[in-house]
Amino acid sequence: MEYIPAKQILSRNRSTAWFGTDYTMNLYRGCCHGCIYCDSRSACYGIEDFGRVRAKENALALLRDELRRKVRPGIVGMGSMSDPYNPFEGELQLTRHALELLDAYGFGAAIATKGDGITRDIDVLRCMREHVPVLCKVTVTTTDAALAARVEPNAPSPARRMEAVARLAEAGLFAGVLLMPVLPFLEDNVENVRAVAEAAAEAGARFVYPAFGMTLRDQQREYYYQALEKGFPGLAERYRRQYGPRYECPSPRAKALWAALEERCRALGLLCRMRDITAAYQRGYGERQLTFF
Repeated sequence: MEYIPAKQILSRNRSTAWFGTDYTMNLYRGCCHGCIYCDSRSACYGIEDFGRVRAKENALALLRDELRRKVRPGIVGMGSMSDPYNPFEGELQLTRHALELLDAYGFGAAIATKGDGITRDIDVLRCMREHVPVLCKVTVTTTDAALAARVEPNAPSPARRMEAVARLAEAGLFAGVLLMPVLPFLEDNVENVRAVAEAAAEAGARFVYPAFGMTLRDQQREYYYQALEKGFPGLAERYRRQYGPRYECPSPRAKALWAALEERCRALGLLCRMRDITAAYQRGYGERQLTFF
């Protein structure tokens, strides 16, 4: 493990639109899941050798000092740039100890991960849930294990991730699935979308939140197209014709997929719109904050 210097751990969000989070926290830099579509490889983020995980030096001490200085607690988003449950977390436990600090200072957490290691921290998350919102988001873009192995080669299998959702839900935590990105021409079919929703419901998930398409920009676009040429010959050219240099690359079937997902989620009792998910996991939070202050 290589440690890199850091001056700050918490970043204030300009908007709470993304699942109602007030702050963003990344304890690690880089990711070893190897997902061919990851936007965090984009040149604008300046992460060299993105597939190599590095930990931020003195991350927990920095986090403690930043939490102490906050006048009002909030909800911290985790997993935006690097997965908080990479393989090194098992030994380093930076994520676990960071959650303990958030709990101690009255901050909530909204965690996004492709790692099933999140189940190790169920005890901490349950303690947090007693007084602050906790949201567990496990990314599953397909239930097809063979396809997942090609587009997310080093991540746990979809079955293992759904099992993590089941364990989180069984523990009484607000857990669900991020169905994103849904890769155009690979995963953007009704059968895939319905299969993910049905597997999520069987696992006891509360929601499935989708993004029917992906983003492509400098550096990441080249990486993705090279991966497509290797694993799906001819498909990169289809992307070039469809999207050109565009950053946002929605699925041509997005409207039909939204309709199919909403219909299936309604039948299965799952939420699928962000405002509904946010309202549900934060229910009563504002009143508790006012009481505290």
